[in-house]
Amino acid sequence: MDRFKDVLKKYWGYEEFRPLQDEIIKSVSEGKDTLGLMPTGGGKSLTFQVPTMAMEGICLVVSPLVALMKDQVQNLREKGIKAELLYSGLSRHEIENILNKCLFGNVKFLYISPERISSDIFRKKAVQMNVCLIAVDESHCISQWGYDFRPSYLKIISLRELLPDVPVLALTATATKDVVSDIQERLGFPEKNVFSKSFERKNLVYLVRETEDKPKYLLKILNKQKGSSVVYVRSRKKCKELAEFLKNNRVKAEFYHAGLPNEVKDFRQERWRKGIVQVMVATNAFGMGIDKSDVRTVVHMDLPDTLEAYFQEAGRAGRDGKRAYAVMLYSNPDKVQLLKRIKTSFPEKDMIIRVYQALGNFLQVAEGAGKDAVFDFDLGQFCHNFKFNVLQAFSALKILQRAGYIELTDDLEHESRIHFAVQRDDLYKFQVANKDFDAFIKVLLRSFTGLFTDYVPINIDTLSKRIKADKELIIEYLKELLKYGIIKYIPRKKTPFILYTQERLPISFIKLSKEVYQERKENLESKIQSVIDYAESENICRSKFLLEYFGQKHAPDCGRCDICKSKEEKELSEEEFKEIYYAILNLIEKDFLSIDELVDRLDYKDDKILEVIQHLKDNEEVDCQSGNRIKYIPI
Repeated sequence: MDRFKDVLKKYWGYEEFRPLQDEIIKSVSEGKDTLGLMPTGGGKSLTFQVPTMAMEGICLVVSPLVALMKDQVQNLREKGIKAELLYSGLSRHEIENILNKCLFGNVKFLYISPERISSDIFRKKAVQMNVCLIAVDESHCISQWGYDFRPSYLKIISLRELLPDVPVLALTATATKDVVSDIQERLGFPEKNVFSKSFERKNLVYLVRETEDKPKYLLKILNKQKGSSVVYVRSRKKCKELAEFLKNNRVKAEFYHAGLPNEVKDFRQERWRKGIVQVMVATNAFGMGIDKSDVRTVVHMDLPDTLEAYFQEAGRAGRDGKRAYAVMLYSNPDKVQLLKRIKTSFPEKDMIIRVYQALGNFLQVAEGAGKDAVFDFDLGQFCHNFKFNVLQAFSALKILQRAGYIELTDDLEHESRIHFAVQRDDLYKFQVANKDFDAFIKVLLRSFTGLFTDYVPINIDTLSKRIKADKELIIEYLKELLKYGIIKYIPRKKTPFILYTQERLPISFIKLSKEVYQERKENLESKIQSVIDYAESENICRSKFLLEYFGQKHAPDCGRCDICKSKEEKELSEEEFKEIYYAILNLIEKDFLSIDELVDRLDYKDDKILEVIQHLKDNEEVDCQSGNRIKYIPI
């Protein structure tokens, strides 16, 4: 393992691997298909990044989350490691440039969204690459029993057919026993090969608090726990309202959701990372790829859809190994709201088919056409045009995705991108002939590198400040240069994309199999019930409940959660027994007293008093009369 430790030290600055990392790396370096189950914050990415840096060739990393891929690519580039990213929404010219760099530019990592695997251009180039490893991040997405199943992940097996001798490393932080087996089968492992460690987090205290006034209780938590915190809520509106409530109560808080501009998200995230802001109130859009070890508290204001999602989000607390808290606030209406999610997530089948038909009309795709075509997609406008409920329409699209008819990508925000379409000599001639553009072109060349070889993201705000001109004027200049054929220009936009994985079909051909619809619906019902059972449990240790849900048999009680503490308080210690024992004897030494009178007079918990009285009776140390009255019998 010395060469791997050398890489670890050189690029990441660590002397030693964390538990399980070295075992997974050894397995991968021996060419074995490997599944690594590591808890959130366990350092999963190093298990493919380190061996790749120690081997010849490129690693293909399949991931469903474009935002997370962007973060990892940026982190690798900052370490001087060449990494590229391929996802829906790039132009064909951009895709060709990226793939050519992977063939000829010593690129070590190509991150790719799963829907790109089936594209002809990728498949043609992939077989020419010297691929040393295929890493499948969030591998639970390949299992229909996983909490975040994505049909596009089923295409990974075709990648194995293209590159039959390349080992696969599958990684996930949350997987039940059935999902672990399903991942290996669907990725074509020749034999089972799983490395896992207990998901137990001994420093993390799980608590459930039942309260009708959640904001007030949250304030109590945050005033007590002064460290960095994340507060998860379901809706964007609630996200903003709760952050304002905290600010009004002198808590430094910001809110974060997917609808914010990228620069706002980055700014707020950085302030929270640095500790300038104590609390980030967020939807589940916040957290993936967040590397902050000193989060002391994660609070869920609403019940999550699954325990998998809860475990992953709660697990962002206490990554530094110090005591941290995961708190779920619960009230009776939460159960009703969560059960409603089943109907929202699984609309009636005829509605799903109507959404498919409307989608083709909205995107103007003719029947028999559209295979592999990518379209900008505005969900709000789509629902407005066809009078659909937004949540139900979104769920219908996700079900059509599971059925393999379409892909719906993340809601992405792209910076404006430009690429010079002419050579330097021709550009110089253009500048001489068009003096009005000369100064602007010079600023572009000074501000950005690689403009002649690739599409380069440009920040219009930065250019505006540098040139001291309005953003609208800069955009006009870019449009004019596009008309002259000097540049290729892709304006900034924020949009999800729809990809047709097969041609648009007549609605009579649309089939929603039992596996895609009914079994998935029943699976969600089961998962939601598990969340409710966790929230309402009064006798099973929180940590034990979660660990056994993920298949760890005979998990120990943690001794720290609210259930364990409650049990501890109910147990009668030897010292407390003696105190109550003598207190009772003092009261009944001279006269008969009823049990109710004893309970009223003694300042101890009722059940503990009754336990000592029962002991006195069993050992015939008291004289019992009718009416449940007792008196001490002197020995």
